Amino acid sequence: MNFKGSSPKSENITEVEHLVAGEQRARLKGHKGGVFWLTGLSASGKSTLAMSIERELTKLGFHVYVLDGDNVRRGLNADLGFAPEDRTENIRRIGEVAALMADAGLIVITAFISPYREDRDRARKASADKFHELYVAADIETCKKRDPKGLYKKAFAGEIKEFTGIDAPYEAPENPELKLNTGQDDIETCVSQAVDYVKASVALDKS
Repeated sequence: MNFKGSSPKSENITEVEHLVAGEQRARLKGHKGGVFWLTGLSASGKSTLAMSIERELTKLGFHVYVLDGDNVRRGLNADLGFAPEDRTENIRRIGEVAALMADAGLIVITAFISPYREDRDRARKASADKFHELYVAADIETCKKRDPKGLYKKAFAGEIKEFTGIDAPYEAPENPELKLNTGQDDIETCVSQAVDYVKASVALDKS
Protein backbone atom coordinates (compact mmCIF):
# COMPACT_ATOMS: atom_id res chain seq x y z
CA MET A 1 0.00 0.00 0.00
CA ASN A 2 1.29 3.44 -0.90
CA PHE A 3 0.84 6.11 1.73
CA LYS A 4 2.00 9.62 2.40
CA GLY A 5 5.49 9.90 3.75
CA SER A 6 6.50 6.37 2.77
CA SER A 7 10.04 7.56 2.00
CA PRO A 8 11.99 10.82 2.34
CA LYS A 9 11.42 13.24 -0.54
CA SER A 10 15.07 14.26 -0.46
CA GLU A 11 18.16 12.11 -0.82
CA ASN A 12 20.28 14.72 0.95
CA ILE A 13 19.49 13.44 4.45
CA THR A 14 22.10 12.35 6.97
CA GLU A 15 21.02 10.93 10.29
CA VAL A 16 22.66 12.70 13.25
CA GLU A 17 23.65 10.47 16.16
CA HIS A 18 22.72 11.50 19.69
CA LEU A 19 25.50 11.95 22.23
CA VAL A 20 23.25 10.72 25.05
CA ALA A 21 22.77 6.97 25.17
CA GLY A 22 19.43 5.35 25.84
CA GLU A 23 20.84 3.70 28.96
CA GLN A 24 21.72 7.11 30.37
CA ARG A 25 18.21 8.43 29.76
CA ALA A 26 16.78 5.35 31.46
CA ARG A 27 18.98 5.78 34.53
CA LEU A 28 17.98 9.42 34.84
CA LYS A 29 14.27 8.57 34.71
CA GLY A 30 14.48 5.33 36.66
CA HIS A 31 12.83 3.28 33.92
CA LYS A 32 13.10 2.46 30.22
CA GLY A 33 10.99 4.10 27.55
CA GLY A 34 8.25 2.22 25.78
CA VAL A 35 5.21 2.46 23.51
CA PHE A 36 2.06 0.79 24.82
CA TRP A 37 -0.36 0.76 21.92
CA LEU A 38 -4.02 0.41 22.90
CA THR A 39 -6.18 -0.76 19.99
CA GLY A 40 -9.85 -1.63 19.90
CA LEU A 41 -13.26 -0.62 18.62
CA SER A 42 -14.77 2.78 19.27
CA ALA A 43 -16.28 2.77 22.80
CA SER A 44 -14.22 -0.25 23.84
CA GLY A 45 -12.66 1.89 26.57
CA LYS A 46 -9.28 2.88 25.10
CA SER A 47 -9.24 6.53 26.12
CA THR A 48 -10.63 5.87 29.59
CA LEU A 49 -8.04 3.16 30.13
CA ALA A 50 -5.17 5.23 28.73
CA MET A 51 -5.87 8.25 30.92
CA SER A 52 -6.33 6.09 34.01
CA ILE A 53 -3.09 4.22 33.33
CA GLU A 54 -1.29 7.54 32.89
CA ARG A 55 -2.64 8.81 36.20
CA GLU A 56 -1.68 5.68 38.14
CA LEU A 57 1.82 5.47 36.67
CA THR A 58 2.40 9.17 37.32
CA LYS A 59 1.44 8.66 40.96
CA LEU A 60 4.18 6.00 41.10
CA GLY A 61 6.78 8.39 39.70
CA PHE A 62 6.92 7.21 36.10
CA HIS A 63 7.38 9.63 33.18
CA VAL A 64 4.35 8.92 31.01
CA TYR A 65 2.21 10.65 28.39
CA VAL A 66 -0.95 9.67 26.49
CA LEU A 67 -1.43 10.19 22.75
CA ASP A 68 -5.19 9.99 22.18
CA GLY A 69 -6.94 9.70 18.83
CA ASP A 70 -9.29 12.67 19.11
CA ASN A 71 -6.62 14.90 20.66
CA VAL A 72 -4.08 14.20 17.93
CA ARG A 73 -6.63 14.83 15.18
CA ARG A 74 -7.11 18.36 16.51
CA GLY A 75 -3.54 19.29 15.65
CA LEU A 76 -0.90 17.02 14.17
CA ASN A 77 -3.40 15.08 12.05
CA ALA A 78 -6.07 17.72 11.55
CA ASP A 79 -5.63 17.39 7.78
CA LEU A 80 -6.66 13.73 7.72
CA GLY A 81 -10.07 12.16 7.32
CA PHE A 82 -11.19 8.55 7.83
CA ALA A 83 -10.71 7.02 4.41
CA PRO A 84 -8.41 3.97 4.48
CA GLU A 85 -5.39 5.92 3.20
CA ASP A 86 -5.97 8.65 5.80
CA ARG A 87 -6.25 6.08 8.58
CA THR A 88 -2.95 4.60 7.44
CA GLU A 89 -1.23 7.98 7.42
CA ASN A 90 -2.74 8.85 10.81
CA ILE A 91 -1.22 5.75 12.38
CA ARG A 92 2.07 6.14 10.51
CA ARG A 93 2.57 9.63 11.97
CA ILE A 94 1.60 8.56 15.47
CA GLY A 95 3.86 5.54 15.28
CA GLU A 96 6.83 7.75 14.40
CA VAL A 97 6.02 10.35 17.08
CA ALA A 98 5.53 7.66 19.73
CA ALA A 99 8.85 6.06 18.75
CA LEU A 100 10.68 9.38 19.19
CA MET A 101 9.07 9.93 22.59
CA ALA A 102 9.98 6.42 23.73
CA ASP A 103 13.53 6.96 22.50
CA ALA A 104 13.63 10.04 24.73
CA GLY A 105 12.86 7.72 27.65
CA LEU A 106 9.14 8.34 28.06
CA ILE A 107 6.40 5.78 28.55
CA VAL A 108 3.94 6.48 25.76
CA ILE A 109 0.35 5.24 26.02
CA THR A 110 -1.54 5.49 22.73
CA ALA A 111 -5.31 5.19 22.33
CA PHE A 112 -6.25 4.69 18.67
CA ILE A 113 -8.71 2.37 16.98
CA SER A 114 -5.91 1.61 14.50
CA PRO A 115 -8.06 -0.98 12.71
CA TYR A 116 -5.50 -2.38 10.28
CA ARG A 117 -2.86 -4.93 11.32
CA GLU A 118 -0.49 -3.70 8.65
CA ASP A 119 -0.55 -0.18 10.12
CA ARG A 120 0.01 -1.45 13.66
CA ASP A 121 2.87 -3.60 12.41
CA ARG A 122 4.42 -0.49 10.86
CA ALA A 123 4.11 1.30 14.21
CA ARG A 124 5.78 -1.68 15.88
CA LYS A 125 8.62 -1.50 13.38
CA ALA A 126 9.17 2.19 14.20
CA SER A 127 9.66 1.43 17.91
CA ALA A 128 11.20 -2.04 17.56
CA ASP A 129 11.49 -3.79 20.94
CA LYS A 130 9.96 -0.81 22.76
CA PHE A 131 6.55 -1.53 21.21
CA HIS A 132 3.80 -3.37 23.07
CA GLU A 133 0.36 -4.04 21.59
CA LEU A 134 -2.48 -3.96 24.13
CA TYR A 135 -5.81 -5.18 22.78
CA VAL A 136 -8.80 -3.49 24.41
CA ALA A 137 -11.36 -6.19 23.77
CA ALA A 138 -15.09 -5.50 23.71
CA ASP A 139 -17.49 -6.86 21.12
CA ILE A 140 -19.52 -4.64 18.83
CA GLU A 141 -22.76 -5.13 20.79
CA THR A 142 -21.12 -3.97 24.03
CA CYS A 143 -19.66 -0.92 22.30
CA LYS A 144 -23.01 -0.07 20.70
CA LYS A 145 -24.69 -0.14 24.11
CA ARG A 146 -22.08 2.21 25.58
CA ASP A 147 -21.79 4.61 22.62
CA PRO A 148 -20.76 7.61 24.81
CA LYS A 149 -20.33 9.92 21.80
CA GLY A 150 -23.41 8.72 19.95
CA LEU A 151 -21.25 7.62 17.03
CA TYR A 152 -22.79 4.19 16.53
CA LYS A 153 -26.26 5.74 16.41
CA LYS A 154 -25.08 8.17 13.72
CA ALA A 155 -23.30 5.44 11.81
CA PHE A 156 -26.36 3.19 11.71
CA ALA A 157 -28.41 6.19 10.59
CA GLY A 158 -26.00 6.70 7.70
CA GLU A 159 -24.72 10.02 9.06
CA ILE A 160 -21.14 8.69 9.43
CA LYS A 161 -19.49 6.74 6.65
CA GLU A 162 -16.47 4.40 6.92
CA PHE A 163 -17.24 3.68 10.59
CA THR A 164 -15.09 0.90 12.03
CA GLY A 165 -17.01 -2.24 12.85
CA ILE A 166 -20.01 -1.28 10.72
CA ASP A 167 -19.01 -0.35 7.17
CA ALA A 168 -15.25 -0.35 7.68
CA PRO A 169 -13.22 -3.33 8.96
CA TYR A 170 -11.49 -3.85 12.29
CA GLU A 171 -8.68 -6.41 12.24
CA ALA A 172 -8.25 -7.58 15.82
CA PRO A 173 -4.71 -8.33 17.06
CA GLU A 174 -3.71 -11.96 16.62
CA ASN A 175 -0.93 -12.03 19.24
CA PRO A 176 -1.11 -8.93 21.45
CA GLU A 177 1.32 -8.61 24.32
CA LEU A 178 -1.66 -8.00 26.62
CA LYS A 179 -5.43 -8.41 26.22
CA LEU A 180 -7.64 -6.19 28.36
CA ASN A 181 -11.19 -7.54 28.34
CA THR A 182 -13.26 -4.42 28.94
CA GLY A 183 -16.33 -6.25 27.72
CA GLN A 184 -16.25 -8.40 30.87
CA ASP A 185 -13.90 -6.85 33.44
CA ASP A 186 -14.40 -3.52 35.18
CA ILE A 187 -12.15 -0.54 34.54
CA GLU A 188 -10.24 -0.93 37.80
CA THR A 189 -9.27 -4.51 36.97
CA CYS A 190 -8.12 -3.59 33.47
CA VAL A 191 -6.12 -0.58 34.71
CA SER A 192 -4.41 -2.72 37.33
CA GLN A 193 -3.51 -5.35 34.73
CA ALA A 194 -2.11 -2.73 32.37
CA VAL A 195 -0.13 -0.89 35.05
CA ASP A 196 1.46 -4.13 36.23
CA TYR A 197 2.40 -5.00 32.67
CA VAL A 198 3.92 -1.57 31.95
CA LYS A 199 5.92 -1.58 35.19
CA ALA A 200 7.40 -4.99 34.39
CA SER A 201 8.16 -3.98 30.79
CA VAL A 202 10.06 -0.78 31.59
CA ALA A 203 11.90 -1.96 34.69
CA LEU A 204 15.65 -1.41 34.60
CA ASP A 205 17.88 -4.45 34.41
CA LYS A 206 19.27 -5.35 37.83
CA SER A 207 22.59 -6.52 36.43
